[in-house]
Formats: sequence, structure tokens, C-alpha cells
Amino acid sequence: MESRVLTWMLLCVLLRPLAAQNPAPEGVLNCCEGDVLFLLDSSGSVSSYEHSRMLTFLSELLLPFSLGEDQVRIGLLQVGTQPRLEFGFGTYSTQSGLQGALKNTKPLRGDTNTVEALRIAKESVLRPRASDEARAGLPRVLVWLTDGVKPGDVIGPMAELREEGVAVLVVSTGHGNYQVLRQVVSPPIESNLYFVDIDDLSIITEDLRDAIIEIIRAERMNVRDVSTNSATLNWRPVLSGLNGYYEIRFGPVLTGGGGDGGAGGSGTSPSTGGGHHQRITQSADSSTARLTGLKPDTTYTATLTPESNDQAFNMLSVTFTTQPEVLSPAVVTLSESGPTSVRVSWGPSQPDQITSYYIEYSALPRGKLHAFTVGRTQNSTLLRDLQPDTTYLVTISARHTSGTEKAMSVKVCTPEVTPALADLQLTTVSSDSVQVDWKSSAGGLRGYWLTWEGQQNSITGQRSSFYLPPDSLSTRLTHLPPATRVCVSPIYRTARGEGLCCTAQFQSGALAYGYQS
Repeated sequence: MESRVLTWMLLCVLLRPLAAQNPAPEGVLNCCEGDVLFLLDSSGSVSSYEHSRMLTFLSELLLPFSLGEDQVRIGLLQVGTQPRLEFGFGTYSTQSGLQGALKNTKPLRGDTNTVEALRIAKESVLRPRASDEARAGLPRVLVWLTDGVKPGDVIGPMAELREEGVAVLVVSTGHGNYQVLRQVVSPPIESNLYFVDIDDLSIITEDLRDAIIEIIRAERMNVRDVSTNSATLNWRPVLSGLNGYYEIRFGPVLTGGGGDGGAGGSGTSPSTGGGHHQRITQSADSSTARLTGLKPDTTYTATLTPESNDQAFNMLSVTFTTQPEVLSPAVVTLSESGPTSVRVSWGPSQPDQITSYYIEYSALPRGKLHAFTVGRTQNSTLLRDLQPDTTYLVTISARHTSGTEKAMSVKVCTPEVTPALADLQLTTVSSDSVQVDWKSSAGGLRGYWLTWEGQQNSITGQRSSFYLPPDSLSTRLTHLPPATRVCVSPIYRTARGEGLCCTAQFQSGALAYGYQS
């Protein structure tokens, strides 16, 4: 009999540590995204044994979570006479680092200064600001572990945290101050307030973990790469490590009648227009799905339902609108522009949707109309034999396979012909004067621009430019420096033509200068 009792006792001793090494629930992996701060009472009213039990409880509670910048982040703030932040949200991104920190945490002792600890939590940890503090736009949770002894005036500070969007949960290892504690927790009280003996903390591990998950579960589905006929859904792989699959349904939102419209959100599915929705499935380790065959400029609702026998998940929903269809030609560009030709290009290229392009052009206001057709694969053409300095109206018409025609017109301005100066001659008249003669056979002249400038150590500022009328073919420059460079350029309506330059050499110079026509 004694042998059997001894065997049973040894078996119990061996089974207890084995139970503590059970693998963490796989469904928690990749489930969540948020910042959770634990407020741990380590004042003099908490014995070393109780403090150790609380840390062990935290270790087991947090072990299943995936940690990191886009996952769950953990902070620990201890309560004593001088509360201390043991580590902030950005300190540990691995379970090994977090578990080691919890194991090495020492109690503070002293008074239970919870009010000061809450001030630190509010101003330095839970308020989204710096890199080591809470992330903006993500759930924030405060879990207070206390022995319930003299918590202080915490109702006001806790209310301020809740008003700022922080969810408050409380675990008390004592059985006093129930009325105070029930006022500080976020609803629902039945899942966010726990009274338990210090040796029975493991009883509430799963329930408290579920309560935290309910707050920080990453129940969001995003839409990206939306085009005229496709879109990509992206979600957090909450089924990773579980048996199951994702069911995706999508279809156009009803625009009238008794449908729910386009309101998206978790847990509900707006009407998707009767039997027009489509259904696809993705494996449990998937996190994206490409939706194809969509209609342009149409509002769709997509729902994602994680299906698993291991765990229940809410259905996610998102609404998006596809891009409007862009029919060619949507843009027309000009290049290689010259006095008698210009290249016209158009897009986008849609050879599968177009049979041909029809090009028309004529000079404004009432020039002769020219027209021709190009193939569906062509997206540019060179217009030739145009008149210089003329405005043309060019129209590109696309004939689509659906029977639709779309046209786009642009104005094309050919540049003016600006011939260069035909000839330039300088004739020395005296020691500081020169006769300038030139030739120009082009019509449409608006005048000439003459510039002269002293060369070779001439005095700074010996430079002059002036305009001459179009009937001028010569002029005389006087009082020039010893070496003077003379340039003449023809002037047209829109630009200068290319000019010619010559240099006049003199034996001696004069400081005064001018010109005579």
C-alpha cells in the first residue's frame, strides 16, 4: 500500500511541470496587433512569493503571442513608493527576451503608489508619441495586477485613461475593494474583472488572454492595387497554425432598394446584389487574394470568413470602388515639332479593345481637312507637309470593338521659319569706324538686332546693342575700341534667326563710340 501511495505522489510531482510545458495555443499566433501595459503591484503589501507567482502568471499568459512592431508589444510598470517602468513597448520583440525580463524582475517594496504609476502610464507610456510609447491607431490595453490592498484614489485616473481609449482590465488576488475595482474596469465587467487566489492564477489564464485578444484582435482587411477590373485583398493570417481555410465572397453593392449599401465592417456583410457575388477560398496560411473580373467604376463589397473547427473568428468586410475605365485616346502628346511636320502620339495602348484609329487635321480657322486611318497597334503618326507658323486642329478617334467611338482633339502650332542672315561684311572707314553691310533674302522680317563688343583688353562696359528696321541692310559704327566684334541677327515674329559675326581691327582706339545708319 505504501509503495502505491509513493508511486502516485511521484507521478503527481512529475506531471505538474510537464503540464506547464504544454505548447501555447497556436490560434493566438499572428492574431493580434496592439500595445498591452501590465501594471504590477510590487509594494510592501505583496510578499516575495506572491510577486513571483504573478510574474509566472504573466509569463504563461503572454507566451503564445507573436511580438513585434506589427504584432503585439508588451510593457511592464511596477507599483511601489517610486513606481518604475521596467520595460516599454519597444524593448522586446521576441518571446525569449520578454520571458527573460519577466524572470529577472525584482519587487520594489514600499507604499502602494498606484496613482503615481497611473500618471506615468498615461503621460509616458500609453499616450502615442515617441517610438517606445503606444502606436497611434492601434488598441491600447492596461492590465492591473493588484492584491487589492489600499489601491488609493484610482477611479479618476482610470477614468481618464478610458476616455483616451485605453481598455482597462483588473486582476485582484485579494477580495476587498470590489466596488472600487468594478468602477475602473472597461465593460463588460464579467470578462474584464477577476478575483482569484494567488495560487489559482492559472485558472484565469485562458479567460484573461481571450479578453485581451478580443480587444487587440487584428480584425482588419485592406484593399490595395485597385484597377479597373481587379483588386487585392490583404489580411492578417489568423488561421496560421490551425486547420481551416478562408472563404471570400465579393460582388457589386446594391445602389438602391432594400440593400445595406456600401457600409463595410467586421461581422456583417452588406448586400452584394442578389446572385452576382463570387466565392473563392484560400488556404489557412494565406494572407492575400486577388479579385479579378471586376467591372470598372463599380463599388464592391468583399467579405472574408476564417473557417476553422479549432477556433471561432469574426467575418471581416471591406468596401472599395474600382477605377473608372480609361478608353483610348485619353492623352495626346506632341514631339519632333518642326515648321512643316510634327509627331502626334496617343494612349493608352489598347490593341485588344480597338479596331483602328482615324486621324483628322486641318489648319485653323478654315483650312483643308486631311484624314487617314492607322492600325490598332499604332500609337503615333508623323504629320507632314504642314505650313510653318500655322495652328492646326488634330483629332484622334478610336473605334472600339464594343462599337464605342472616342475622340480627342489638340491644337498643334508649327514654328515659324527663321532663316539665318545670308551675309555680313565689315569695311574699315577710319581708325575707329567701320561700315557694316549684310544680306537677307527671307520674307517676314521684323527687323535686325545688332550688337558690338570690344575685344582684347578693352575697357569694361564697351558694349552696345540696338534694333534696326527691316529695310536696313547697312549701318556705320563709329568711335569703336581697337578690336571690336560685330554681330547682326534677323528678327522674326516669334524668334530671332541665326546671326553672323565679324571682328574689326583698328590701329588705335577711342573711348567714345556710336553708330550711323
